[in-house]
Amino acid sequence: MVIEWTLIQRQRLQELNASEEQIALTFEDAGERNKCYQQVEQDLVSRGRESLLEYQRKSKKPALLSLEFKFSKALRAYGFSQVTTPILLSKGLLARMNITELHPLYDQVYWVDEKKCLRPMLAPNLYYLLKDLLRIWKHPVSIFEIGNCFRKDTQGSSHLPEFTMLNLVEMGLPEKDCSKRLKELACLVMEEAEINDYNFEKVSSEVYGETFDIVYNNIEIGSAAMGPHFLDEAWGITVPWVGIGFGLERILAIKSGLNSVQKAGRSLSYLDGTRLNIQ
Repeated sequence: MVIEWTLIQRQRLQELNASEEQIALTFEDAGERNKCYQQVEQDLVSRGRESLLEYQRKSKKPALLSLEFKFSKALRAYGFSQVTTPILLSKGLLARMNITELHPLYDQVYWVDEKKCLRPMLAPNLYYLLKDLLRIWKHPVSIFEIGNCFRKDTQGSSHLPEFTMLNLVEMGLPEKDCSKRLKELACLVMEEAEINDYNFEKVSSEVYGETFDIVYNNIEIGSAAMGPHFLDEAWGITVPWVGIGFGLERILAIKSGLNSVQKAGRSLSYLDGTRLNIQ
């Protein structure tokens, strides 16, 4: 009979960043398993403690902030202007994205009061800015934002209620160039992320209709769309454009080999991916 880890043992080892090989170990009996668990847990705790001490010694900053800085530097060098917009979003701006009471995403929104919510995405504010910037700046207008978003999303290894988005948009392009430009920008971000084995997949989105997702190992790490788009009319946008949104915690989890996106985000349980609940 093959013996596996107990559910509690498995959860604890996953918290401590055990490898896939360690998680997959099997045993001939419970005694052998429990003895091995004590040794593996002790080794992982020692490794975690050393990682935390190294973090202090080097006065490090979280990898999430380092990734934000890296993307910001690369995109500004590429000709994009960085913007920052409010976290509080009006119900009216959300409705311009067709997210009303009947939309599936509506129930995932954190409402502050009857008229305001925590933004579930960056797109409404960027649309709002672009309708004015298109009048003032030479085309194409290229902007990006990196900021927190909030959704009552399904909890799991690839979802967070608070997450960090990178959203880049370029408006006023020749329509014939949009598809090529979209892939160029996606490749730029993936190159900075040092992720190579990704694919483009055409999917259906609840908000944008048809999108082109950037997928790594069956995990969506970015989602792209192009205009003219059916959402444009509500914002007075009439020019062709491309836009991509990336989830930074998912990118960081892939880069760092973490088995859960929760270890890559803002947390009171983990510091830079290392569990704090260790002996």
